[in-house]
Amino acid sequence: MYSVNDLNNINDEIRPLKELADRELKSIYGLSGEVYTPHIDAFNEVSLRRAKILFSLKSNGIIPFSEVETISAKLMVLHCKVKSCEIVELDGNNYECQFSPLKLSKTGKVVRKWAKYFLKKTADGQRDEEWEKQVREIWPENFIIRSDDF
Repeated sequence: MYSVNDLNNINDEIRPLKELADRELKSIYGLSGEVYTPHIDAFNEVSLRRAKILFSLKSNGIIPFSEVETISAKLMVLHCKVKSCEIVELDGNNYECQFSPLKLSKTGKVVRKWAKYFLKKTADGQRDEEWEKQVREIWPENFIIRSDDF
């Protein structure tokens, strides 16, 4: 079982990694093929550990679930068969269903598993950037593509 102290420690660990990963991402922009990205990989690993700690703390009632998590859970139940880029409405707000590749085949050509999430739309039809940022922090595993292990 995790404590709030564990969350504080991992938050301190993730800050410098985020800066390094952002710089590395800018430096590899436009490159194709296999690119060595040690800082991005380290950041992804720590992000997954942080998400695991947060989920544990929230499941045990130490930290309350966020608005993004409660609304996303409602949307997943109410609109389980919605298609990609389809816009649904809940409590007067519009949400766009998005899918991203989660698991690829060994060759990397076929998507084996998809991640489904909802992004909030603003009144003018644009994506709510704060909502998207929270979705990426809460479920980082939805944005890390893995290959099948055979």
